Amino acid sequence: MPLRYLTAGESHGPALTAILEGLPAGMPLDEAKIAADLARRQAGAGSGDRMAIEKDRALILSGVMEGVTTGAPVALQIVNADHANWKGRAVPAYTTPRPGHADLASAVKYGYDDVRPSLERASARETAARVAVGAVCRTYLETFGISVAGYVTVLGETEARLDGLPLAERVARARRSEVQCPDPDAAAQMARAIEAAKSAGETLGGVLEIVATGVPAGLGSHVNWDRRLDARLAHAVLSMNAIKGVEIGDAFANARRTGTRAHDAILPGADGLTRRTNACGGVEGGISNGQPVWLRAAMKPIPTTRKGQDTVDLATGEPALTYYERSDVCPVPRAVVVLESVVAFTLADALLEKLGGDSIREMRARFDTLRRATLEDVRMSGKPHVFWP
Repeated sequence: MPLRYLTAGESHGPALTAILEGLPAGMPLDEAKIAADLARRQAGAGSGDRMAIEKDRALILSGVMEGVTTGAPVALQIVNADHANWKGRAVPAYTTPRPGHADLASAVKYGYDDVRPSLERASARETAARVAVGAVCRTYLETFGISVAGYVTVLGETEARLDGLPLAERVARARRSEVQCPDPDAAAQMARAIEAAKSAGETLGGVLEIVATGVPAGLGSHVNWDRRLDARLAHAVLSMNAIKGVEIGDAFANARRTGTRAHDAILPGADGLTRRTNACGGVEGGISNGQPVWLRAAMKPIPTTRKGQDTVDLATGEPALTYYERSDVCPVPRAVVVLESVVAFTLADALLEKLGGDSIREMRARFDTLRRATLEDVRMSGKPHVFWP
């Protein structure tokens, strides 16, 4: 793929680092743009105590000169302020793995005699690096009029009512909400549910929607499994901590409908072809079709609970309760920007693949051609063909 990134670093280590390779030259980029998304990741109801310690800011270490990308890999670093509280400190062995976390599986895989290395790397702290990468990719997409935004639709047992509410209004309302929910009544219930869970030593999950607008037709491909845009989006979203399910468009509702009610009718329009609905979420046959790319993700309650859960102390082999280490009660509101970020990366990768080129200047011309594509470009003769003579 033309765009790729790696992250490195531990939850309480000195810093998180990310390297993003494949960006074109000539794209304006500054640290303030990245800082805005990092700040969103730290805000919201249900956040843990650590958010009061960290003031995340990404330093651009390479790939940008005089505020413009050079085409070289972009290196980003986020210093962990909390590292000072751990440096040189003797930490008791962590031997009670949490159900639902990477603790036990990782210890078995890598042969650890303490699950601390498991939780340090598997921690959602790593998503700060992905948000930084996503902010850079978002900047690239915005160059071509593509935007990515999200909001919370379900938190615990509360579901928002959003029927008839335009996307722009959904996003605007969500940004004003401490739980990132566009429905004020549902948002108030969600906030109360978070407080109740906190008092009970519990955690809560939810459902998030991410929508990308301005995506042109033709991103992705049906010709091989790993090039399908919906598969790439699902891969990216499921790679995030605690995300256990994803649907593109109305996938699960469509499973209960008949075929003639599950798809988006193609209609002639004044400016070309139009669609009556967007049940497919903007992707057909693994290829974007020009409609908004729309997906939902299910986030489970995180496994770090104040209330102990049954486990085994791996040092003694005896039954035990899990040990609580500082964490969120509900990371769902903070997860919105993380999901936006991984979706932005995936779409940026697919757009780079479609456009080709090494500079923003040459990509602009190709994108303009892509945008001008009309019904005439797919006008068919209607004549019979002999495909396999």
